[in-house]
Amino acid sequence: MTEADRVPTLKEIAERAGVHVSTASRVLRQPEPAVGWSESARRVRQVADELGYQRNIWAASLRTRKTTTLGVVMTRLTDGVVATTYQGIEEAASKAGYSVLLSSPPDELAAQRRAIELLVGRQVDGLMISGLHTPGDPFVDSLALGRLPLLAVTRHAGSSLPFVGGDDRHGGYLAARHLLDRGHTDLAVIAGPPHATTASDRTAGFRAALETASVPLPDSRVVGSGFEVDGGIVAGRQLLDSPDRPRAIFAVSDTIAIGVMGVARDLGLRIPEDLALIGYNDIPVVAQLPVPLTTVRSPAHDIGATATRRLLDLVADREPETIRLPVELIGRATT
Repeated sequence: MTEADRVPTLKEIAERAGVHVSTASRVLRQPEPAVGWSESARRVRQVADELGYQRNIWAASLRTRKTTTLGVVMTRLTDGVVATTYQGIEEAASKAGYSVLLSSPPDELAAQRRAIELLVGRQVDGLMISGLHTPGDPFVDSLALGRLPLLAVTRHAGSSLPFVGGDDRHGGYLAARHLLDRGHTDLAVIAGPPHATTASDRTAGFRAALETASVPLPDSRVVGSGFEVDGGIVAGRQLLDSPDRPRAIFAVSDTIAIGVMGVARDLGLRIPEDLALIGYNDIPVVAQLPVPLTTVRSPAHDIGATATRRLLDLVADREPETIRLPVELIGRATT
C-alpha cells in the first residue's frame, strides 16, 4: 500500500489541525451546527478533506449501536407528489447527518411487508411508511419490529402510529366550499382508492361541507378510482357519459382530474362552462394546462422534511405529536 492509499487516522488529523483527538472525532461525526462551524472545526474538516478521510460508519455503529440510517418505504414513487415528499425526507435527513435507505414497492401490503423486512435487516435506526392501507393497525401489529421507531407519513390509515401528513380532510372541505360559493349544488366526487386515507379524508371533508350546507350528495355521485390518469378516465366516463351528469366534480388528485378533463373533451363538454372541476395536490403541470386546474395545494416537501424530524425525535426517545400541515385552495379557470 502506498502512502497515498493509506487511510488517515483521527490522530493524524487532530495533530495537523492542532486539536485533541476527541474534538476531531466529534467534528467529523456530527452535522454542521445551526450557528455554523467554529474556526477549529473548520480546520479539522479542511485537514480531513485534504487527507481524504472518510468516516467508517459501520465501525461507529458497532460502538453506538446506531447506523445513522433511516429506512423509508414509499409506494408510487413515480408520482410527482410522492417524489417531492421523498425529496423533503432526503434533504432533512442529510442535514441531520443521516443517510436514507429507500424501498419503493407496489401499493400492496405483501410487497410493503417484504420491503420493511429488508430495511429492518439493514439495521436502520428508524422507519417511515407512506403507503399504509386502512385499517393500518393489524398490519403494523403483525410486523416483527421490536423497538424500532416507526412513523406513518402521508397516509395514517387510521392507525395508532405517530403521523405526519397534510390536512386532507380540511382540503376536501375547502374544495366543497369553493364550489358551493360559486353556486354549484349538482356535485360529484371521484374518491380514489378506499384503502388510502389521503383519498377517504378528502372525500369526508367534502361531504362534511355539503352536509353543513344541506346539499345532498347521493352515493351514486361518489365514484371510486385509482390515483392515476387512467382512474380519472374510467370514473369520469361513468359520471359524465350519461344524461344525468353532474355540473361539478371534485377529484381527490390532480392526475385523476386530468383524466376527467380528457373525458370532458371527448364528450364535447367545455370547462368550466359545462363542467366545473377541482383537483388536489397542485402538481406543476396543472397551472400550465390549456384550462388551468383549480386545486388544493398540499405541502409535499414540507411533509417529508417534517416527517424526518419527527422520526428523529422517536429515535432520540422523544415522543412526537401527530402533525397535519395546512393546505390551501388555488383557484384557477376550471371553476
